[in-house]
Amino acid sequence: MYERRITQLVADYRDRGVAIVAIQPNDPKAITIDELDSSDLSDSLEEMKIRAQYKHLTYPYLYDGETQSVADAYGPQATPHVFVFDRDRHLRYEGRMDDSYRTELVKTHEARDAIDALLAHREVATKHTGVFGCSTKWKEKQAARLEALRKIESQPVQLEMVSAADLKTLRTNPTHKMLLVSFWATWCGSCIHEFPDFEDTLRMYAVRDLELVTVAVNLPDERNSVLRVLEKMHATSRNLLFASNETAALQTAFDSSRLLKNNSPCTATCDRKKHARSGRAAESDIQLLVAGGTGAEGSSAAGDPGHGGRGAERDVAAV
Repeated sequence: MYERRITQLVADYRDRGVAIVAIQPNDPKAITIDELDSSDLSDSLEEMKIRAQYKHLTYPYLYDGETQSVADAYGPQATPHVFVFDRDRHLRYEGRMDDSYRTELVKTHEARDAIDALLAHREVATKHTGVFGCSTKWKEKQAARLEALRKIESQPVQLEMVSAADLKTLRTNPTHKMLLVSFWATWCGSCIHEFPDFEDTLRMYAVRDLELVTVAVNLPDERNSVLRVLEKMHATSRNLLFASNETAALQTAFDSSRLLKNNSPCTATCDRKKHARSGRAAESDIQLLVAGGTGAEGSSAAGDPGHGGRGAERDVAAV
């Protein structure tokens, strides 16, 4: 959410003798998946490269997550945490960039004020402020991440049989949450390949009122094989299996407009206003659709790179 403000800061001071460097201090292995609810990418070096290229960042964007040696020296409590030095590399200000993460509510610009004071050869009026944002992910938090994964894997996996009437009700999105419905099958290789992405998406955005429902289009007597796959995937989503051999009729019960074309894999996203859209999309696009629908800061359905999509194409409909 501060990316644009940093870019603007660079543009405003580029020709005034001010150098701006962004440092990513987090250890990616210390980040729990639910902490990615406001992002489409994590903090590894490779993901930083994707973001820097896509966003056309014009300033140095450095990775300190492996050793955290620079972070240890500076001591950032959260991101963003700004440090302003004069020409002799004396620290003259450290703290927040401004007073609100929402641009329309910003009233004070402490980092800019400090830079302007130094350029005018004046004393910096405010030398320190508290910071707010995402806490720095120090290496010692890796244990917390592993514990979070253990809790996810210990949750029970359940499978319900679903009728045509149930699917019609599901289509109305009675929860009024952002609803992501994935139709899949055990015999569909691309379905199995991309299944973990859907579970990751749920874990990323569950706190933003996302519900994931998986619907296996297998026949009812294949319940055991469906459940084995779900357990292997630690599928903590709501999981359904067609209760009838009339699979085409059951899928039509959910999708009477045939946006999904009775293919597997295929996906429907139901937003709170039930806007409809269909087309082909990569798995990363689904996460962007969800991020936009749940109001995730820093993500957009207009084309940000996705967090971790494996790129398998499927039919997608926002219904």
